[in-house]
Formats: sequence, C-alpha cells, structure tokens
Amino acid sequence: MSSEPTADPTGTDPVLASRAADGVTLLTLNRPERLNALTHDLVDHLYRALDAVAADPDCRVVVITGAGRGFCAGLDLNGFGLVPGTEDHGRPQQGMAVQQFIAGLVPRLRALRQPVIAAVNGPAAGGGLAIALASDLRVCSASATFATSFVRLGISGCDIGVSWLLPRLIGASRAWELLLTGRRFDAAEADALGLVTRVVGADGDDAGGDNDAVVAEALRFAELIAANSPMGVWMTKEVMWSNLEVGSLQAGIDLENRTQILTSQTEDSRRAMAGFLRREPIDWQNR
Repeated sequence: MSSEPTADPTGTDPVLASRAADGVTLLTLNRPERLNALTHDLVDHLYRALDAVAADPDCRVVVITGAGRGFCAGLDLNGFGLVPGTEDHGRPQQGMAVQQFIAGLVPRLRALRQPVIAAVNGPAAGGGLAIALASDLRVCSASATFATSFVRLGISGCDIGVSWLLPRLIGASRAWELLLTGRRFDAAEADALGLVTRVVGADGDDAGGDNDAVVAEALRFAELIAANSPMGVWMTKEVMWSNLEVGSLQAGIDLENRTQILTSQTEDSRRAMAGFLRREPIDWQNR
C-alpha cells in the first residue's frame, strides 16, 4: 500500500484527507450517496490515508467522519469488490480475503501512534460501527444511530473486532444483547451506555446532525490531546490498549511502571516538569 493518500481536487476520492487544525488530520469517508458504505476502493484508500498519517511527524491526532448524512452504513450490499489477486480463487478464498482486508482496519487503527477520534455524524452500522469502536474517542450528533447489523444479514454477530471491542467499552451483558438482536440504537442510548464521549445537539442546540458541529466538537478534543507531549500521548494510547489484553492487574502495573520511567527520560518530560513549576507553556519537541 502506498504511504500517500490520493489527493483529488474534485473531491471524488472515497477518502478525503485534510489538515483540519494544527497537528490534526481529518479523514472523511466520501461516498455520501451510499451513506459511505464500504467498498474495496474505500477501504484501500482508508489504509493509504492511515499509512500517510503514520508517516507524518506533524500529525498528532486523527479525526474520522463521514460525508453527507451518514458516518458509514457498513458493507455496501451492492457489492464490495474483490481483493486484487483473488479473481481466480474459489468463493470461500475470495470471501476470506475480503473479510481479512476489512477486519485489518481495526488493528491498523489500534496500532496508529496518534489517537483517533470518530466524529459520528449519522448512521454507523456494521463495519461503520467497527471503525467507531476501534477509534480511541467517539463523539456523535444527536441524530446519529448505531447498529451491529451482522446477525440481521444471516451471519454471525461477531465481526470486524466488534465482539472484542464492544463488551470492553460498554460491558458484556449489554454488548451481548446488541450483538444478538442486531437492533439499531440512537445517540441518547449510546451516551447512556458510555459508548460516546459527547452528543452534539443533545441539549436543544441547533447543530443536530450538522457535520460541521460534530467535527468541531471532535476537533476540540483533538486540540486538547495535541496540547500534550507527543510521546506521552503515544504511550498513553499504547498502554491503555495493551492493558485491555493483559492477564492481571500486576502485569498492567508493570507495563505502566516501565513506560513511566521510559517517558520520564525524554527531553520533553524534563522541560515540562521544570516549566510546570514556573507555569510556563511547553514547546514540545518530541525529543
């Protein structure tokens, strides 16, 4: 995969990348006529955009949103397309290649050093929900809706990392109900479940499903994150995700201990500690 996202001045690329604020990259899923449903082309462009972000030392935070009135409606049921090189393979082999290609987005988002914020501006179903769950923070419009959807299509409700992520975010009991029923739930319920950090327009604001308002709220969080040290943020994301997988409290503490000593040896940390006592702003150098 290329490390550069395709830039199309006509805005017709399936994923658009832009610098939304200092240190913040905005990725917009751009198939609004299909509620940004996933095709091979869109997923391939998203991988490319994430590769470019990973290689960009000036990018501190990533915001993902959808064009139009949806975040991502999941797999495009009109046809996802084949993974190149599998055209002559059997149907199970082709299907597995597609499955692994889509599901690989989840560990790719987790491995990204920069925190990812999902600005959910409308329906997030199936693979769209998976992208939101794999992000580090989620904000949504009051008109956003969510659904696991998979079981309603005659397949398992466990797909694209959702059965691992959802119970860790909202608890097993509630996750099982959502996975088994496949029902749609709204922004208010997502907020009550603790799935989202903020609902934009929930208190009668006129923002409602306004994409700009949802992205603006995501950018507010992004700027708060970008104000911290690059390595401190990177290690916070890495340790938090890793501690979802460790087998004991002590193992988690051991990981924390080593990371704290590692980061305390950076030039940024030493300057930050000295500057904190003098109430001086820190110019992070990532050194």
